[in-house]
Amino acid sequence: MNRASRGHGRSVSERLKLGAVSSCGFRVSSDGASGSEFIGGALRRRAVSPLWVIAVLWWLPVLEAADVRVSHWARALHPGEVVRLTLEAPVEIESARAQAFDRSFPMFPTSDARRWEGLVGVDLATAPGSYGVRVTARAGGSSLEEVHTLRIEPKEFPVRRITVEERYVTPPAAELERIQRERELVSGIFAETTPRRFWEGPFLRPVPGEATSSFGRRSIINNQPRSPHGGTDFRAATGTPIKAPNAGRVVLVRDLYFAGNTVIVDHGLGLYTYFAHLSEFRVEEGALVRKGDVVGLVGATGRVTGPHLHWTTRLVGSLVDPISLMEVTNSVEGRDDG
Repeated sequence: MNRASRGHGRSVSERLKLGAVSSCGFRVSSDGASGSEFIGGALRRRAVSPLWVIAVLWWLPVLEAADVRVSHWARALHPGEVVRLTLEAPVEIESARAQAFDRSFPMFPTSDARRWEGLVGVDLATAPGSYGVRVTARAGGSSLEEVHTLRIEPKEFPVRRITVEERYVTPPAAELERIQRERELVSGIFAETTPRRFWEGPFLRPVPGEATSSFGRRSIINNQPRSPHGGTDFRAATGTPIKAPNAGRVVLVRDLYFAGNTVIVDHGLGLYTYFAHLSEFRVEEGALVRKGDVVGLVGATGRVTGPHLHWTTRLVGSLVDPISLMEVTNSVEGRDDG
């Protein structure tokens, strides 16, 4: 489905009322009844045929839907993946957004103003099927709407079984109010989309250790089914520095019931990273961090079986795999369905 709003998509009378239009060596006045031309350096007024005006207005270049291209790149099209969307046009793009999965994902200009990109999150709970990504943009004075299709394929996630203190499976009644308050606090943070983009370039691994527990793994805790694992765990010893994977603003530094000592960084445009189970904090709320700055130390606080780093990412509310985020922002090779 393609639809472009042409610059001359109005009636002739409406277009003549838009004001003067300069082209082909003459100027059309606002009433379209007269014009002027330069002959031998002298300005001479003369009458202009309405048919000639119509022909000139129709000749003026406008942006067509066929002039633009929307493409995507992803390591895979499964629930929990990040998709890099690209919009290209023959003229400078003024603004662009992508609507997908009932969410609005901001896009941003690259070094070439004719090329904009954006990150789209396929939430972990997304069912397999075909989904339209509706891209709306302004370019060359025209409005554009283009629908790009993503075909999400099913994925089987492994199951993990862990044993923790019983109070983290069935919390004491005295802790329920705190748990609810913290859940609302974190949900409120993820619901905000900061219009500024802090991040730039690839997202880096926050600790050198390898992943020990994969994103999306179905959890059975103390023999009770629980929500899928919403992040990726990395092997690391207590005290290992945790580095910001990209630039952003620290929006939460707090001890949470289940996550323990937690830091959340807002990278802008709805993208957040969340680090849990820290032993110590190295930043304060409101601080701006650069890529590679230490935000805390690895620990074993909250609901854990041992020291490690738990890393969660949210993209306009979508729960997505941090490893996918790293690959999409770092690689130029992979699946491209154009």
